Amino acid sequence: MTLLSKTIQGIQPLDATAMDAARARQNNLTKPPGSLGRLESLSIQVAGITGQTQPVVKDKVVITCAGDHGVVAQGISAFPQAVTQQMVYNFLNGGAAINVLARHVGARVVIVDAGVAADMEPQPGLAIRKVAYGTADMSQGPAMSREQAIEAIEAGIQVTNEEIALGLSIVATGDMGIGNTTPSSAIVATITGRPVTEVTGRGTGINDEQLAHKVKVIEKALAVNQPDPADALDILGKIGGFEIGAIAGVVLGAAAHRIPVVIDGLISTAGALIAAGLAPLSRDYMIAAHSSVEIGHRAALDHLGLVPCLDFDLRLGEGTGAALVLSLVEAACKILDEMATFDSAGVSGAV
Repeated sequence: MTLLSKTIQGIQPLDATAMDAARARQNNLTKPPGSLGRLESLSIQVAGITGQTQPVVKDKVVITCAGDHGVVAQGISAFPQAVTQQMVYNFLNGGAAINVLARHVGARVVIVDAGVAADMEPQPGLAIRKVAYGTADMSQGPAMSREQAIEAIEAGIQVTNEEIALGLSIVATGDMGIGNTTPSSAIVATITGRPVTEVTGRGTGINDEQLAHKVKVIEKALAVNQPDPADALDILGKIGGFEIGAIAGVVLGAAAHRIPVVIDGLISTAGALIAAGLAPLSRDYMIAAHSSVEIGHRAALDHLGLVPCLDFDLRLGEGTGAALVLSLVEAACKILDEMATFDSAGVSGAV
């Protein structure tokens, strides 16, 4: 049995008994039932994920997956490909937005080199799982082979398993890869069935002319490759990215170990779509961090049936939105665990 198939097989339904107990406790806390809104539903979901009536969030990790894309040769990004490697080093030096926000919420950051188009110097905080030096140009043919797609997903699973061994109670996904909104939009269009124009945004800030060109490049890639909407590995292999595959692996690995996974923006949600295509039960382990400015993100969230926690006009990636929501999930679980009940506080409940 492969690591991927074993991981998928290990994903089980949420624990209904734990959820019922958490819901009953929420309704007995010293407040009107439902008055803390989604903080209550988040805590109940985490109870179902973990199987614990009063789950505790303590070990928080952001796994940011990096990879390059051959399609940048088509001029679909405002930044050169070399920025991917440069930003990975910025992450490792602690100078990026994700580092600041992770420190703010008390999370550690792990960077996965799933396919950066350059050699990375081994160092703490960097997991080198390079499938190849960037994908092929998806507008000319498949971005990768089916075997490489599996390898990318298993890279994410491996790193997640390693972090679990170190201590992990909740994980956030992040990404880095110049040009990666292009394959992400292609994945969203394929899986949701929406026109490319409805799911393709400006990425790093391209102008109207560049956006129209980007749409045409994605449409060409879909015409050339004909990805099968019912086959997640076929989709990832033909029009995906190594970091997108690794993100899918993070989702699957977390779900198999009953760990909640907070999904960041468009690229992370493209990875979540691949994960859900491989293991539909993994959707229940996902928490959508925010609604990105990227127009394809909302379509992807709708398809997954996920409601974002924040709407802050974010579009950076890296795991920044997900890092913020780690704190919200922790707060939700603390309410469930630490707040007094009517009985324990000697407060009269509702009649």
